[in-house]
Order: sequence, then structure tokens, then C-alpha cells
Amino acid sequence: MPYQLGGNRRNNVQFGVGRSVWAGGSPPPTLPERVFDGVPGFLAWLSFLLVVAGAVNAPLIVFTLAAVIAAYLAGRFIMAGIANLRGLRLIRQWEQTNWREEYYRRRTADSLAWEDVLHVVVIPNYKEELVVLRQTLDRLAIQSVAKQMIVVLAMEAGEAQAAMKADTLLGEYAHCFRHMFATLHPRGISGELQVKSANETWALRSIKRRLVEEIGYNLDHLVITTSDADSLLHPHYMEALTCLFATSPNRHAAVWQAPIRYHSNIWDIHPALGLIHAYSSAWELAYLAAPWWHPLPISTYSISFKLTDEVGYWDTDVIADELHMFLKCFFRRGGAMDIIPIFLPFSGYAVTGDNFIDACKNRYSQSLRHAWGAKELGYTMVQMIERPDISFGLGLRILLRVAHDNIMAGAGWVIITFGAQLPILLYPSLLVNSWQSPPFLLIQVAFLVVAILGILFWAIDMRVRPPRQRPWTFKEVVLTILSFPLLPVLTLIFLALPVIDAQTRLLLGIPLQFKVARKV
Repeated sequence: MPYQLGGNRRNNVQFGVGRSVWAGGSPPPTLPERVFDGVPGFLAWLSFLLVVAGAVNAPLIVFTLAAVIAAYLAGRFIMAGIANLRGLRLIRQWEQTNWREEYYRRRTADSLAWEDVLHVVVIPNYKEELVVLRQTLDRLAIQSVAKQMIVVLAMEAGEAQAAMKADTLLGEYAHCFRHMFATLHPRGISGELQVKSANETWALRSIKRRLVEEIGYNLDHLVITTSDADSLLHPHYMEALTCLFATSPNRHAAVWQAPIRYHSNIWDIHPALGLIHAYSSAWELAYLAAPWWHPLPISTYSISFKLTDEVGYWDTDVIADELHMFLKCFFRRGGAMDIIPIFLPFSGYAVTGDNFIDACKNRYSQSLRHAWGAKELGYTMVQMIERPDISFGLGLRILLRVAHDNIMAGAGWVIITFGAQLPILLYPSLLVNSWQSPPFLLIQVAFLVVAILGILFWAIDMRVRPPRQRPWTFKEVVLTILSFPLLPVLTLIFLALPVIDAQTRLLLGIPLQFKVARKV
């Protein structure tokens, strides 16, 4: 085993630093994967060069292409709006469901007993403030199945106060759960990056020995919820997960995902950043609620411990750990993997800073980290080549799903932005002579649709935000109003540029250093 627990014991509480007998890490990227990693960035810069050349030599063709892509995205916005309304209805239904009764309604001969399901909640954290971790643990403690929960504080040895912080939290919360442990992930293990995936792999490899080999729990009955340090689960999330895991015949071939809302500190951030977070939350709910789209995991999700053990846990050199883990399971299981929505939203913190500029820098850094998911395009392509047992059609579908958002946010954004402006800047007569032509009308309608849907997403987010504890100030009202016409600029700064930045780094082989986003 990779980890020998030892240290102070407090009934069901244990904290210790292990001695590694496992090399850790993941194999270095192969040459094909390294080449494929650069595909999104290559397409983005190739699009820029072709758009510039086309704007000079064939401006109307370039403008028409930009209009067609803009219309396609506008259509996706409309579908996302419809999916959001459906998602809100499903959330209301799920919040009103009695999950113990639902369990008895769904139960079959192959179902697990309700009490047999045990939840292993792992909370990887690094330099997170105690107030944030306490809020996360408070939300876990009020779950009706708290005594079926095993909470693991996955600490990092690189944080000087990690041991003291863990011991404090163990003393305050251990009595709330069946067990509570803390692990300390060492620095400098060969092949690892200092990332969440390495921490949670270390923690869960060691916890498996404690729970299964020493205490004797059945691995088939354990379900992991990997939680960001600031994720506040819905009060009924664990009830719903207990029901779904116990009654699902495919419990060891699924990921359970709830929609995210950045509401924990939403009233304390700049209104412009609030608009961006509302936009992000809307799209995450849309992907879960739309039967015509395939969602992908994000942030906080649940997965069978048995499946996690079978695939070798998280690879320890990836930043987009959620997406990578799903893809790893997908290909290891021959494509037999599902993502099952749990329409009980969890709340996260929106990034902030000492001032607006500092908050913008932190938000950019977080977006850059999220955009690093483009690297999984290369991983998917390599898996398709190395695993011929998976049909080409099945592999292609997951490849297109992984590639779509990355390509559209990179190369697609380049074509829309520069393709719609450069031809007019270089040939002003084009606007005069063709302003009523189909491409011009199409792009105007597309931009109008996107603007209207952006406001709708904000309005939906405002409706479901927690109650505001203080009255609006005149400055906040003005800044909120001004943020709407600035939405194109905000999406450029916080969505498009980080994507281009990440894809360019991947193209050039420049690594990304993981940074914890400031939340309070």
C-alpha cells in the first residue's frame, strides 16, 4: 500500500503523515499526446492567420463565416435558455422529494440497504482559510445521513499550518460523522504536480486501507464525494445520492454531478464579476438539464470507490482532475460510463481580491486553470488510438464533446471576433454596400440573441441567490447597470483570453502553476 497511517488518535479521528512506498505520479506524456495537446492552440492561431489573410483577400467570405458561427452559438444560447428553465423546474421537484420514500419506491432485489451506503467525502485543500473549511463542514454536518459519512481532510505538507489546522477541525467536527480523518500529502513525489488530483489520490489510497482492510467495510458500499474546499452541498444532496447509489444497477459505472452556483459570497463581489459567474452557472445547469447535450463533471461530484480503485485513482499530473477522471473511467470501462445529474445545486465561492483589479487578476487565473481542460483533448485522442476495443463512433462522440467547447472558445471566438470586424475595418465600403445582406443581418440577430440570453441568465441567477443582508447602494446599482453593455468586454477578459492563453501554453509546452483562488 502507498501509505502507512500513524499519529494521534481521538476515537474515530486520526491524523498522520505516511511513508511513501509507492512511486506515485503518472507516466510522462507520450509524444502523440504532447502533439495532440497543442491542437486547440494550433487551431486558434491558424484561424487568426487565415482570418487576417481572408479579410484582405476575401472579406465577404470571412464575414459570412463569422456570421454563420455566431448564428450557431446564438442557437446554442437559445437551447441553453430552454434547458435552464427545465433545470429550475427539476430543482424544485428534487427539493420537494422525500428521498427515503423514493428509495423504497425504486428499491429492487439488487439494491443496497439504505444504511449500508457509506459516503467518503474527501476535501483536498491547500492554504484554505478556516472560515471556508468550517462552512463546508457545517453543511456536511446537517445532512440527514451524516452518521453514514466518513470525512477526509486531505491536507498538503507544503502548507506550514496544515497539521494544526487539521487537528483543530478534527476536534470541532469529528463527533458529527461516523469517522473523520486527516491525511498529509507529501511534497516532491516523483511524477506528481502540486495539484488537487495528486492530493486526493494520496488521501483515498491511504483511507481505503483504513476503511476496507482494517475496519472491514465493503468497498462495494462506499461512494466517494470529492468536494472542493469551498463547496457547500445542498442539505439533501447526500440523501439523494444515497437513494441513487443504492438503487442504481450501474452504481460502479457512473459519476453523479450537481449544478454549481457561485453564491456563497455573491453579494460581496463586484457586480461585473457577479454577471460572469451567473453566466457560468447558467451554462453548467444547461448542460445537466438538457437531454440533447452530454454533461461533463465539474468541481464537486460523486463516484464509486470501487470504480476509483479499479482505474487506479486520479492521475497525479493533471489539473482538470474532474474531466480527466471521467475520461479515464470511460476508456477503462470501454465507454460504459454515465453522468447522472443530481438536481440539488451546491454553492461555491466566487473569487475575490483586495480591490477590483486584484479580483480581476484572480478571476483570470481561475479561468486560465479551468481552460487547462483543453489538455484533455490530447488525452482523449491518444486513448482512442491505444484502445481499439472502443468503437470509433463511440470514441468520436466523446472526442467531439470534449473538443467542442474548447475549440469554440478558442478558434471559434477568433473567427467571430476578428472575422466580423477586420473586413469592415479594412473595407468600410463593405458595410455601406452590404449592411442589409443576409450575413450582416444574421450576425446582428445573433449578437442580439446572445445579449438577451445573457441578461436572462443574470435574471435567473438573481432570482435564486440567497437573501441579500444589506440594502443596495447607489454605486452598486450603477455598476450593475453598466456591466450589461460591458458584457462583450467582460467575456473577452475572463473567458476568451484565458482560453487562448491556456491553449497557447499547451501548444508551446509551457506549464501552468496551480494557484488557490482567493475567496474571502
